Formats: sequence, structure tokens, C-alpha cells
Amino acid sequence: MKKNLYRNFRRIIILFTLLVSLTPLILLGGSIYYNFAKVYEEKIEDQLKYRATSQANAVEIFLRERVAILATLVDTHEFDELKGQGNLSQVFKTITNRTYGLVDIGVIDDNGDHLSYSGPYDLSGLNYFHTQWFNEVMLKGLYISDVFMGYRKAPHFIVAVRGHSNGRNWILRATIDPDMIYQLVRTAHIGRSGDAYIINRDCIYQTKSRFSENILGISGLDPGLFGEGTTIVEKFREKGGVRYYAGTWLKNNGWLLIVSQEVNEEMSGLLNTRNFTFFIMTLGCLAIVVTTLITTKMTVNRLEKANDGINALNAQLMQSDKLAALGKMAAGIAHEINNPLAVIGEKAGWMKDLLLEEEFQDSENYKEYMASIGKIEEHVERARKITHNMLGFVRKMEPRLDDVDINGIMNQTIELLQNQAKINNIGIVKEFDTDIPIIAGDQSQLTQVFLNLVGNAIDAIESGGKKSGTIHIRTLKEKESIVIQIEDNGPGIPKEYERKIFDPFFTTKKPGKGTGLGLSISYNIIEKMGGMISYKNMVPDGTLFTIKIPVVLPEKK
Repeated sequence: MKKNLYRNFRRIIILFTLLVSLTPLILLGGSIYYNFAKVYEEKIEDQLKYRATSQANAVEIFLRERVAILATLVDTHEFDELKGQGNLSQVFKTITNRTYGLVDIGVIDDNGDHLSYSGPYDLSGLNYFHTQWFNEVMLKGLYISDVFMGYRKAPHFIVAVRGHSNGRNWILRATIDPDMIYQLVRTAHIGRSGDAYIINRDCIYQTKSRFSENILGISGLDPGLFGEGTTIVEKFREKGGVRYYAGTWLKNNGWLLIVSQEVNEEMSGLLNTRNFTFFIMTLGCLAIVVTTLITTKMTVNRLEKANDGINALNAQLMQSDKLAALGKMAAGIAHEINNPLAVIGEKAGWMKDLLLEEEFQDSENYKEYMASIGKIEEHVERARKITHNMLGFVRKMEPRLDDVDINGIMNQTIELLQNQAKINNIGIVKEFDTDIPIIAGDQSQLTQVFLNLVGNAIDAIESGGKKSGTIHIRTLKEKESIVIQIEDNGPGIPKEYERKIFDPFFTTKKPGKGTGLGLSISYNIIEKMGGMISYKNMVPDGTLFTIKIPVVLPEKK
């Protein structure tokens, strides 16, 4: 409770000190950065709008010039003159000497037949009556198409003008390479992240994007986000940051010229200023935080130290009282138990003497009587050793040396706890190494250790709420030690209890079910034998306890 009190007191002091110190600094820095960022954003938007508008005007002028050239030819030349191959080729040569951007030119009659053609492709004699652009020209008199493949099998778009001669309509059509438009558009993108391209209302690229060469591919940008005939700026968040898009409609709102730029590149100056400002603010905040933490810690630690001495003294007194009470309890238990044990042992000896008489030796149950009396004497002796160990925990009695069979002791332990395991639907799996030697040790104390650990494993599985469980017990020889492993699939040891499990009087069992001495006594027993006991917590899949006992052969006692 006192630790929590001081911890909360420290947190309150730190919280209020930092709140009062850092709030004005953070608000000032944030306000300055926000105002600068707003100015920079407006600057970027204005630049993108200007570039988009300028390049859209350039493209519009380019298209109008090509339309004007074709319209002039239609107005100044007769159909019969231009349908002649030689005349059309001469006219096209004159045009290409004066301007650029026209790939070819052709004359088409009102039936859609290509009568004459001048250019690099073999298109003479083709019929366009069923094409979309042919019908558009005949209907409107002027048509600028979107980029398409057509008979050329290459991206291009056409400009076509309708003429009228001798009561018949005819068409003068010219092809324009999209790369010509791309040359105009690409001057709008600047820097490493800038881009400029044209898409139609179906989101299809009409010119190459700087980062995507796929003309006629689908753009991920929705033209519906941009207003009709206006230039607006939309912001989209991408993986690399924020990208601004400016769009201007052209070709009678059929094409949308897009100019985009990453904000980080344009705002490099602001970012440098921001980073420097953040650096200064961070240093200031760190200085305030460090000073606050050190000052608060020094103040609170002085208060804690005064209590620490008192708490340590109280703990020692309480531990001494517990050990004294345990000693009295152990002595009383030993006295109360040893007396009836002595009577039981004496009576068992008397019964054994009676059985040695001749009239009893002829009994058909003679061997069973003798075996039962032997069991009584064996367990009387074991009970005496248990009381001896209870006193040994308090008085630190040294272990006695017997000829110990580890596998045999473990089998006896399992036999004693088998019924308890079966009741709880727990299976015990044995994996014993048959090459383990007989060693010198205290059989009674080792039995106590094994009983504690196997009993704890049964209790752990039972407390975990599982309908069934398994305990694996392994013994093996490892160099100069015997290793015993006891593994259960219970819930494991909670993290907060890991450091306390070997402490005297610490238990996780319900009140009345454990004294908190089992693991502590086991730890002391193994340590006195020169061995070690450790555990591996596998929450929530159980616990593995490992005991290592040095091999001391009986002849070396």
C-alpha cells in the first residue's frame, strides 16, 4: 500500500509539473508550424493551378491550330482537287514544312471510303463508314477523337473537318501522334515526384504518365472529383505521403489535364524548418522532463528510504515470529505423532514375534500377515523421518546418507499419489532411465521432495479447471548428475509469482490447502545435497521442474 502511495504521489508531481511546463511550449510550436504550413500549402496549390492552366491552354492552342489548318484546306480547296493523290501529297508536304504534329492526312467521301492518303501507313481504300468518329464528323462538322488504336495498331488520335462540294459532304482527316501532346504536357511536371498527363472521362490515359508509360491504360484517378471547366486542387494520401492533384478540363470538357506533386518535395523548406523547430522543442522538452524526473525522484526517495528501514525491520521480526511459531509447531507435532508411532511400532513388533511361533506359521495366510506387518513397520519408519524433516527445516539438520534408488523412490511416490491423480482424471507418464546408479543420499528427504513436486503438479492441473491432465516424470543420467524432470500441463505459474515460489510461506493455493513450505523445504533439501532445483514456466501450457542431484556412490559416503 505504501509503495503504491509513493508511486502515485510521484506520478502526480511529475504529471502536473510537466503539464504546466510543456503545454505552453507545445502550443506555441504547434501554432507557428500550423501557420507556416498553411502558407506553404496555399503556395503549392497556386503553383499547381498555374501550371495546369498554362499547359491546358498550350494543348488547346495546339489542337485549335491543327483544326484551323484543316478547316483552311477545306475552305480553299475543292473536293475533286484534294482527292487526287498527287495534289494531297503536295499539300501535306507544304503543311509539314510549316508546322509539326501531323502524322498523315486523308480525304474520305460521304460513303466512308478513303479516296486519297498521304502518310507512312497503307490506309488507301479503307472504309470508315461504321466507325464512331466518321459519324461524329458527319453530324457535327468537326471532331477531335480520343486516343485509340485503329487500323494502325498504334495509339493515335485524329482531327477531322467536314467539307461540302457539289452537293456532297466529305471529310478531311489528319492523324496526330500523342507524343506531340506529351511533349507539351510534360513540361508541367517538375522535380523528382512531379507528374503531368491527360485522361478522358473514362479514366483512360491519353498521354503517357511520367511513372506509367501505358497509354490507353486505366488511371486510378476519378475525373468526377474535378469541377467542370475549372481548375481545383484535391489532396490524396498515399504511402509516400500526401500528393496534390490539379486538373483542368480541355477539348470541350472531354479531356482532363492533371498536374500532380508530392507535398514533401515542394515543402522541403518548411520541413527543414519544422525539423529544426522540433529538434529545439525536443531538447527543451527532454531537459524539462529529465529535470522533473530527477527532482521528483530525489524528493520521493528520501521519503521512501525512511519507510524502507522500518518495513525491513518489521519484515525481519515477522519472519522470526513465523519461524519460531513453526519450530514450536514442528516440535509439538513431532511429539504428538512420535508417541503413537512408537506404540504402533511396538505392537507391530509384538505381532511379528507372535507370528514366529509354530501355531501361526502353519496358517495359510502367514505370508500375508508378515507382509502387512512389514508394511506397517516401513511406514512407521517413514512417518518418523517426516517428523525428523519438519524439525530439520527449522533446525537446519544435516541430511543422512542411505543407499538411494531414484527410480524406486519415484515409483513409491507415484504409488502414494496414484489414487489422488486418478480421482482428478490425471495420467502419470513415466520415462525412467534404467542405467541410473544407486547413490548415497537421504531417502526420506528425497521422497519428501518428490511428493511435494508431484503433489503440486496434481494440484496445479486440478486448479486449472481441466477435465483431464497429464504429468510426465523423467529420470536420466547426465554426466556426473542424475536429472529428474516433473512436467505438468496445468495453467503454469503466473508471471508475478515467479520470483516468490521458493520463498517460505508463499503459496498460490486456496486458504487451508497449503502452508507455503513445500517448495522452500524442497529447495533447501536439494541444495544441502549439492544439487539444484529449477523450473521453466510455460504459461498457459504448464510447468517443468528440473532437479539435478550429484552422483555420490555409496562406497564414497
